[in-house]
Amino acid sequence: MDSEQLREYGYRMVDFVADYYKTIETFPVLSQVQPGYLHNLLPDSAPDHPETVEQVLDDVKTKILPGLTHWQSPTFFAYYPSNSSVAGFLGDDVECCWVTSPAATELEMIVLDWLAKLLNLPEQFLSKGNGGGVIQGSASEAILVAMIGARDKVLRRVGKNALGKLVVYSSDQTHSALQKACQIAGIHPENCRVLKADSSTNYALRPELLQEAVSKDLEAGLIPFFLCGNVGTTSSTAVDPLAALGKIAKLGGKGGTTVLPATRVRVLATTDLTSLPLGRWTPFGWIVGNVAAQIPEAMRSVLNEIWFHLDAAYAGSACICPEYRQYIDGVETADSFNMNAHKWLLTNFDCSLLWVKDQYALTEALSTNPEFLKNKANLVVDYKDWQIPLGRRFRSLKLWMVLRLYGAETLKSYIRNHIKLAKDLEQLVSQDPNFEVVTPRIFALVCFRIVPVDNDEEKCNKRNRNLLEAVNSSGKLFLSHTALSGKIVLRCAIGAPLTEEKHVKEAWKVIQEEASYLLRK
Repeated sequence: MDSEQLREYGYRMVDFVADYYKTIETFPVLSQVQPGYLHNLLPDSAPDHPETVEQVLDDVKTKILPGLTHWQSPTFFAYYPSNSSVAGFLGDDVECCWVTSPAATELEMIVLDWLAKLLNLPEQFLSKGNGGGVIQGSASEAILVAMIGARDKVLRRVGKNALGKLVVYSSDQTHSALQKACQIAGIHPENCRVLKADSSTNYALRPELLQEAVSKDLEAGLIPFFLCGNVGTTSSTAVDPLAALGKIAKLGGKGGTTVLPATRVRVLATTDLTSLPLGRWTPFGWIVGNVAAQIPEAMRSVLNEIWFHLDAAYAGSACICPEYRQYIDGVETADSFNMNAHKWLLTNFDCSLLWVKDQYALTEALSTNPEFLKNKANLVVDYKDWQIPLGRRFRSLKLWMVLRLYGAETLKSYIRNHIKLAKDLEQLVSQDPNFEVVTPRIFALVCFRIVPVDNDEEKCNKRNRNLLEAVNSSGKLFLSHTALSGKIVLRCAIGAPLTEEKHVKEAWKVIQEEASYLLRK
């Protein structure tokens, strides 16, 4: 393909995308096809000779589009948004032209510093020191990378044979990505502490539960090493009390010196950290009789500090608005922080932002340096050592273009508008006696359900499942659901770029109509 063909095909592709966005509301939001439909429409082998771009685009229109769920539809309210924008689209198009380039690394450092400053993150997360930011493919990768860094940081000091003693903590509202990270990182399933959250805290993790769990594990000779906190859980956008959790993480689960019976305490007789006893210790000293011998600061950090990772995949974007920054208060106690720009910041997938205070925890765990890759980059930041794969795309370019073509104030207004629409929907739900808001709205997610009749929760759950199926089958909108304290709850997440007030009102009308039909049956 020469440059003129590229120009011609490029024009046609832009027209195709523009036409799609112009007509997106004519498609059912949720795909209506049956599994396996495409096998009957496409050949069972690749073509021997080239086909025209018109043929390919025609097949996309008639055969591919019917099998798509339209995440950019203004009536897509399921899961969380996955934003696309013109700026992101342009950045994606251009990024494929340059790889293995210094600009890709340096722009990534700069643009993540920009975002860190918009979020008012502590300076330790900026690239000018020992920390910095890196773009991952997803929040799942971010959690895994942080966990591997934390794991190896501990094992380098206490010995690799202690892997079976490492313990991970989270609430039961944490994304399942944490469980997968534990499986990949070799954390024993019995050492994964999933702590129950309930409606009394709006499904945030209670610090006293964490405190109790960590203390028990210390008593049992285990090594607490990783805590995942949440800023906007998947089910209900719950926000954990970050400052309180971070304090526990830094003190290893103890708020003060604990004096244990002398017969249950081992004496510190060596400074060889790889052979430190892993039996009984107090957080501030080893006890001999009734005397506490203070552990040196360096050793105390080995024994006590738990890596604190913050998952703000969805809600992190909202925290660029000063009025929502409060929800990451306590981030200064964290070791790593993650948010997805591809969810709610008009940046095309994939663009998951991870900041760490200690970049060396990642590079020590993930670095490889075969001969064919040795170059001057070994003297500067080399992002291949901050992630799982070797290769990486120039993803910072689209984020840079989003920030420049929209500007911070426009992005803040964009987020505030979605939150206002969600607030309006929350009021509509509250005013209808057939419905209830299950947990208070914080950002742009409304969790609601049909109220139970005669306190019959089983029938109520079935009725809400039926409502979800009816609404989604209509093709007019797409919702998802969750379960909170055994209650089936419908989730309406407002965040698509094209969503306006009229779309929210029309969606609520459809929900009410379908609910009225079910309640009459």
